[in-house]
Amino acid sequence: MQLEFFSALDTGRARSNNEDAIRVDEDLALAVLADGMGGYNAGEVASAMAVDHVCEDIARWLTAAHEGPRDEEEIRQAMMASAQRANQAVFDASQNRPEYAGMGTTLVTALFNEDRVWVGHIGDSRAYRLRGGKLEQLSRDHSLLQEQIDAGLLTPEEAAYSMNRNLVTRAVGVEPVVELEVVGHELRAGDTVMLCSDGLSDMLPDAAIAQVMRASDNLEMTAQALIAAANAAGGRDNISVVLVRAKGGAAQTGRAWWPFRRA
Repeated sequence: MQLEFFSALDTGRARSNNEDAIRVDEDLALAVLADGMGGYNAGEVASAMAVDHVCEDIARWLTAAHEGPRDEEEIRQAMMASAQRANQAVFDASQNRPEYAGMGTTLVTALFNEDRVWVGHIGDSRAYRLRGGKLEQLSRDHSLLQEQIDAGLLTPEEAAYSMNRNLVTRAVGVEPVVELEVVGHELRAGDTVMLCSDGLSDMLPDAAIAQVMRASDNLEMTAQALIAAANAAGGRDNISVVLVRAKGGAAQTGRAWWPFRRA
């Protein structure tokens, strides 16, 4: 099995700057996306710091683990540790530099290993999997809105019109300690995994996202179509998308224990 990657960023129609950040390391089969928040320029600082620290930390871990991760719990702990170190870096910067006071960011990470994808997230940036034309959300928002849905105070239909859509209950850099929620999911040839900021998921319902993703097998065309649809729906926020497709075929030469390579 091989992996094909494509990522794209767009400022949207309502903002002049972009506070989203993406890092993709195809050799490590790793994708990271963050949606920053804060004062002038601080959001983009927080998101860039988060994705850089996570990528660097996981790269160091994989390099050190030359015999490969021993079990699923080791993968989970490594991803959680990378997010906490990113959190500490953002938090320290926000405490020590007045211009960065109050900054923070969401985070969603996808790490591919054999026939699994490990998704870790903080906040309301999301991960989805398209399989056989059916779209499934793999992450669960850390947001006030999701808590209200879970408590039965709102239906998903009512939530679409809520004024509390952007209130997250967990973010990188806001507190000294943060917990990355990590879940492993099955991966099959033909699956497409998508990471996105709420600039996409707030603008388009899941059914519309699925329709766009089913329309083309070309990842670049799909990403650009998703961005265009979000902008056509209002484009009220920055829009970021990472698409990763699992393709059948023999693994390329590389780490025997980390068989995915870029297509």
